[in-house]
Amino acid sequence: MKPPFKLKSREDVEKIAASGNILARALALAVKEARAGVSTAELDKIAEQEILRSGGKPSFKGYTGHDEDEFPASLCTSVNDVVVHGVPLPNIILQEGDIVGLDLGVNLDGFYSDGAVTVMIGKVSEEAERLTKTAKRALEAAIAVARVGNRIGDISHAIQKTSEEAGFAVVRDLIGHGVGYAVHEEPAVPCFGRPGTGLELAEGMVLAIEPMITAGSYKLRSRPGEWPVRTADGSLSAHFEHTIAITKTGPRVLTL
Repeated sequence: MKPPFKLKSREDVEKIAASGNILARALALAVKEARAGVSTAELDKIAEQEILRSGGKPSFKGYTGHDEDEFPASLCTSVNDVVVHGVPLPNIILQEGDIVGLDLGVNLDGFYSDGAVTVMIGKVSEEAERLTKTAKRALEAAIAVARVGNRIGDISHAIQKTSEEAGFAVVRDLIGHGVGYAVHEEPAVPCFGRPGTGLELAEGMVLAIEPMITAGSYKLRSRPGEWPVRTADGSLSAHFEHTIAITKTGPRVLTL
């Protein structure tokens, strides 16, 4: 169960931003090494080492899903049809043409951040490239409307509109979420919705906005709390995510 929703103070937002800065550095190192011939376990090791070196803790490692199984790694590595929660393993070797989602969480002195990117490995198909670029644009569109007075539905609609106009589907069984005092908090931030609906955005909200889109059906083959979670039809999936704070002057990305 997610902790109750609570607005963050300015001081707490700064602490979450410090966590997000560690996350951004660790994720950038993993992205730099993500190429054909590298195992997903190697990427996990790179990210974990940077988090620990910086004084943080990986917040995904040991996280418990629906079946009480603990996630065994620091970095989620989701290759091709894996939407999220891909487990990094020495025998999963990245190949030319793959796309891989890298999702990371950091705990710094009790303040949590969450972020993800999808990386194209070498030369990928036109579909894979369009999917990846669309997911990134969907995140940018969602962040742009994350402003005081708008609503959660405006964020969700921006993700859905950007994705569906490009011919892709948005995942409906997985959501973005509040973050800051825990890995997952309220409110839920779906990838689909109607503008002008849902909780009103207020200064002090900290949200993990994460478009998860697919090249085929939005239906999943696994339950949301299991790992890995795959598309039901085997189609490609892409995932981007930032932790952002709602401020008086507009959205502030904390995972930079």
